[in-house]
Amino acid sequence: MHYRHFPCAPEAKISILGFGCMRMPYFNNDSGQINEEESIKMIRYAIDNGVTYVDTAYPYHKGNSELLVAKALKDGYREKVYLATKHPVWLVEEFSDFEKYLDEQLAKLETDHIDFYMLHALNKNRWNKIRDLGAIKFLEEARAKGKINYFGFSFHDELPLFKEIINTYPWDFTQIQLNFMDTEYQAGIEGLEYAVDRGIGIIVMEPLRGGSLTKSVPEDVQKIWDKAEIKRTPAEWCFRWAANNPHVVTILSGMSTMEQVEENVEKADAMLPNSLTAKELALIEQVRKIYVERTKVNCTNCKYCMPCPAGVNIPGVLTQYNNGNIYDNREGAARSYQAFMINNNIDASKCTECGVCLSACPQNIEIPEVLKTAHSYLTK
Repeated sequence: MHYRHFPCAPEAKISILGFGCMRMPYFNNDSGQINEEESIKMIRYAIDNGVTYVDTAYPYHKGNSELLVAKALKDGYREKVYLATKHPVWLVEEFSDFEKYLDEQLAKLETDHIDFYMLHALNKNRWNKIRDLGAIKFLEEARAKGKINYFGFSFHDELPLFKEIINTYPWDFTQIQLNFMDTEYQAGIEGLEYAVDRGIGIIVMEPLRGGSLTKSVPEDVQKIWDKAEIKRTPAEWCFRWAANNPHVVTILSGMSTMEQVEENVEKADAMLPNSLTAKELALIEQVRKIYVERTKVNCTNCKYCMPCPAGVNIPGVLTQYNNGNIYDNREGAARSYQAFMINNNIDASKCTECGVCLSACPQNIEIPEVLKTAHSYLTK
């Protein structure tokens, strides 16, 4: 196993492969019914083979992931790992709620402290709310009480907000989505470098883009991978790309089967910084270009069409439509569309065809018509 270090904790040996406990095996098509026996076996196998970073969160598996992790870390396993979890900031209505939920998490995890604690999935609305409610004061007080050792945040919004949050406080670390397709998405490479310049450690999530880069690999993409002198699985290429950046401390993998655990653990020794050759990086760029060519709508996310008078998140809808086609993963795109668009009443069905967006779009996209097509595609 290859190990790296957070700037905030140079003494801690952090495995380059982190175990993300969001996609454990479960029964009856219900993510809340975790297959505990198999999940515990998987987590302990990973730890026995060098994984030292275990990541969970309050809402994972309908609130049952932290309970499962507590069981997996019994029998001396808690002392072998750095435990990370995330605060459900969306539930906070007053300052006392911060500690209330932390205490609940400590109880569920059956531990007296969290090694790496995060404000979960920050976006503009959540950040503005919890900032004003005293989130940073809470984190500092929790650390002073010994309930958490290091703290940071996971992020799901645009780069300017990421920089704003980074500038607010000298965070210990941050967790961002990053893979060879998302270099300019959300925080992206620019955000990573911005954080690194300020001494903030980097955790990478979604290295496989939720499985989109590995579940159903298009034939033309596979032909590119097959050209490599050293043969690797698509998953291994994804991990190697993320690990190639020396500033990435650990890469989270939401492993769902023992086979995935065994493969990732076996390959982790080679997840070294600056280890990919120029030819290999060029190969990855070829794959990226093929995926880009599968884009349905030439939306650059400039947001000139926003705000929409009807409240539609136009760039967001088009992104999910593109993702489903690019990665041949309509099901995954539909789930994201439901969770982030429909559930928040900002989906394409709200379009009134007023036409305001048409004159604003520099790409001359027929937005109302495309929104209809996208909504149909994402709701079938």
